[in-house]
Amino acid sequence: MNSAQSAKHALIELNQTILDSFSATSDVRSIVSTRCQHVDKLLQQQWLAHHLEHYPIALIAVGGYGRGELHPQSDVDLLFLTEGELSVEAEQALSAFIAFIWDAGLEVGHSVRSIEQTLEQGRADVTVATNLLESRILCGPQALFTLLYRNIRQADFWPSSEFYVAKRDEQNARHSRASAFDLEPNLKSCPGGLRDIQTVAWVAMRHFNAEKFEELIQHGFLEPVELDELLEAQEFLWRLRCSLHLISGRDENRLLFDLQPQVAKLMGYEDGTQLAVEQMMKNYYRTVRRVMELNQMLLQLFKRATLGHIKALEVVAIDENFQRRGCFIESLHSDLFDTPENILALFLWVAKNSNIQAIYAVTLRKLRQARRAQPQALMYHESCRNLFMQILRHPRGIVALSLMHKHGVLSAYLPAWRAIEGQMQFDLFHAYTVDEHTHRLLLNIERFAQPEQKEEFPLGSVLINQLPKKGLLVLGAIFHDIAKGRGGDHSKLGATDALDFCKLHGMNNHDGRLVSWLVENHLVMSVTAQRRDISDPDVVADFAERVRDAVHLSYLYCLTVADICATNERTWNNWKGSLLRDLYFSTQRVLARGKEKPIDIRARVREHQAKAKKELLRRGIKEKDIDSLWQRFKADYFLRNQPNQIAWHAEAIIKHKQDETLVLISKHATRGGTELFVYGKDKPKLFATVMAILDNKNITVHDASIMTSKDQYALDSFVILEQDGQPVSQLSRIQGIKKTLIKALSNETPKLPKFRNLSRKMKPFKVRTQVSFPETRSHGKSMMELISLDSPGLLARVGEVLYRCEVVLLAAKITTIGERAEDFFLLQTTDGQQLDESQQNKLRDALVSAL
Repeated sequence: MNSAQSAKHALIELNQTILDSFSATSDVRSIVSTRCQHVDKLLQQQWLAHHLEHYPIALIAVGGYGRGELHPQSDVDLLFLTEGELSVEAEQALSAFIAFIWDAGLEVGHSVRSIEQTLEQGRADVTVATNLLESRILCGPQALFTLLYRNIRQADFWPSSEFYVAKRDEQNARHSRASAFDLEPNLKSCPGGLRDIQTVAWVAMRHFNAEKFEELIQHGFLEPVELDELLEAQEFLWRLRCSLHLISGRDENRLLFDLQPQVAKLMGYEDGTQLAVEQMMKNYYRTVRRVMELNQMLLQLFKRATLGHIKALEVVAIDENFQRRGCFIESLHSDLFDTPENILALFLWVAKNSNIQAIYAVTLRKLRQARRAQPQALMYHESCRNLFMQILRHPRGIVALSLMHKHGVLSAYLPAWRAIEGQMQFDLFHAYTVDEHTHRLLLNIERFAQPEQKEEFPLGSVLINQLPKKGLLVLGAIFHDIAKGRGGDHSKLGATDALDFCKLHGMNNHDGRLVSWLVENHLVMSVTAQRRDISDPDVVADFAERVRDAVHLSYLYCLTVADICATNERTWNNWKGSLLRDLYFSTQRVLARGKEKPIDIRARVREHQAKAKKELLRRGIKEKDIDSLWQRFKADYFLRNQPNQIAWHAEAIIKHKQDETLVLISKHATRGGTELFVYGKDKPKLFATVMAILDNKNITVHDASIMTSKDQYALDSFVILEQDGQPVSQLSRIQGIKKTLIKALSNETPKLPKFRNLSRKMKPFKVRTQVSFPETRSHGKSMMELISLDSPGLLARVGEVLYRCEVVLLAAKITTIGERAEDFFLLQTTDGQQLDESQQNKLRDALVSAL
C-alpha cells in the first residue's frame, strides 16, 4: 500500500471511528476540531515529504478549514501563497503534492497566487475576501503569511461598510433561493442555517477585527444570553451536519428525505407519540427560526455601526410609548415591556400603521427578553386579551399576527401555538411545519381581499368581503391544525380548544360555535369535492345538511381554499378550484331551495339533452343521428356530463368509424384540467390500459367516469393534468398520447407496459394498503376507498385486479396526498348489484396482495 492509499485508509478509519462512537452526547466541536488536526498533520507531513519547504511557498488554510472546522466529509480549501513566479521544480513539486492530496481521498479546493494576485482577487470578490479573513498558515514562510494578514486587515481592503452591504446582499440572494421550512433543507445555505451564523461572524470580524463571537460582547453588540443562544444553535446544526456526512458518506448538506430517518436515529431520537424524524426536524425548524431572528437583529445593529454616515431615518411620534423610525417601530422606554400589555400594544400599532414593516433592533432585543421572562401565557392577562381582539378585528390584523408569529409572540400569547412551532409531518404532502402552514394560510386570507388576486381566486375575492366577521375566519385558521401532533382527531381537539379560547375572550356563543364548527369541519369541503361524485345529488344534499346555511358555506369555502393553497406550492390548481366552485354553487342552490324540494333527476337529464342538441344542430348534425346515438346511452351519462361535453362527444362519435376506438383530448382546459374521452367496444382491462399508458407518459389522472352504453360500448371520461398541475396543452404531447392509446386499445386484451421505478423521494415512505367500503345511498353501487403508496402504475394494477375479480368500475376520484394515494371508486357487480360482504373481502385481499 503506497503512502496516498495509507492516508486515505486512515481518513476512512477516522470517519468510521467517529460513526461508531457517535451518540446524542458526542462533543461535535471536538469531532470537527479532531478531523481538522488530522488533516493538518497529514498536509504538514506531505509538505516535507515533497520537499516544498525549500521553495518560497506558504500553505494557507482558508474558509471553513481556516476556521479549524472540518466535518467528516467537508472539502479542504487551500491557498498556495507565492512570492512571485514559481520555478519549474517548484511547480512540479506542488503538482505532485496536490495529486497526493486527491489520491488520499480529500476533496480539495485550491488556488496558487502571489500576494498581489490574492489581494486583487479578494478586492474583486467578497467570497474570496471572506475566505481570506479566516486564513491560517500550515507550512512555509511565516513572513509571507504575515504580510498577507496585515494587508487584508487594512481599512481599504473591503471597508467595513462595503463589506457589510456585500454580505447582506449575498445573504438576501441566498435566502431568495430557498425557504427556512423546505422539506429537504440545506443546513448551510437555507435561511437560519450555518451560513447565517457565519455571516454575523464575518461582518464582526471585518468591523472589529474580531476573531471570536465572544468579542462581540465586549463591543456591546451581543448579550451573553444571545451568545449562548448562537453557540447552542451552531452546535445543534453542526451535530446534524456531522451526522449527515457520516450517514451519506459524502459532503452532503441537504437533509434529504431518504437520509432523514437514519440521521435522526444516529442523533439519538426514538419513535414515540411523534416519529423520531419528526422530533429531529421540529428541533431543526425551531433552531433556524431563532437564528433568523438573531441574525436579523445583529445585522441591523451592524448596519447602524458600519453605515452611521448615511442619512438618518425619519422619526415620527406614535404615542408616549412608541415611535416610527423609517419602516421600523421603536419603543421609547427600556422597561416598556415589563408591562405585558405593551407587548400587544406594539403589534396593534403595526396593524394600525401601514408604514411599519419591522421592529427596530434595540426594541427587538427588549421584546425577546420580555417574551422569555413571562411567567404565564399573555392571553391570561385581561388587558392583553382586549388588545388581541382589537388586532384580530382590525382590517390589517393578519399583518400584525404575521409579525407576532415571526418573533415568537404568538406562541407567548397562545400556549397551544407553541406546541406546533416547528412541528413537521414526515410526508411529501405537507411542505411546511404546522405553524408555518397556518401562517401561510393567514396570508392567503389576506390575499383574497387584494384586487390583483381576483383572477386566481374569483369566488374567494367576492366572498371575503361578504363575510359578516372576517375575524372569525382568522380564528378558524389559527386553530384549524393547532392540535396536530397530540394524537387523536386534530379537528375535534382543535374545535374544543377554539371554543375555550372564544369563551375566555368574551365572544358570544354564536361566534364561538361558528369558529369551533369551522375548525372541526375544515377538511369536509375539500374531501367532498375531491373524493366524492359531486354530480350525485345525494352527495351534495349530504354536504348541504352538514353546512346548514349560506354563511357557514362561505366561511368554509374561504378557509378550504386558503388551506389547500398553504399546504405546498403545487397543491392548488384549476382542477381543484373548479371542483370547489362547483360544489359551492351546487350547495348554495340546495340551501336556497330547501330540503323539501329535491332535485328532479329526469328534468336535469332532459335539460342537458336539450342544450346539447341545440348546439349539435347549430353545427349541422342531423337530429335523427343524434336521437339514434342517444337511444343507446343510459340516463346516467346525461346526468354526469355537462351539455358542452355531451355535444363534443356526440359530434365526434357520429363522424367516427365504428370499427376502431375513438380517443378525444380537449384542446382547451375543461373542469380545471384536460378532458380525455375514450369511446369504443368495451373490452377487458380497458381502464387498466389507459391508466398504464398515462402513467408512463407522466400524466396524472384526477377523475374518471367509467360508463358503458346499452350495447356495451365504453364511454369513459378522464380529467388529466401534467405533473405540475397544469392542463395538457402542447399539441405534440396530445397527439403522442392519442396515438399510443389508440395503438394499445386496438388489441382485444391489451398487455400492460412496464412501469417506472419508484423515485428517490418516495423510497423512505411506507404506506400500508388499506381498502374499505363506506356506506352509500346509491342503489346498486358500492363505494370503495383505497389508501396506498402512490407508486408508478398504481391505478393500472387496481384496474387489473378489478378485472380479475369481475368487478365493474363506474367512477373514480383520484387524490394524491404527497406519497399517499387516497382514491375513491364506485363499483358494482357484472349484473349491476352492490358487492356483498364476500365479494368485498375477495377484492380487498386481492388489492392488498397486488399493491
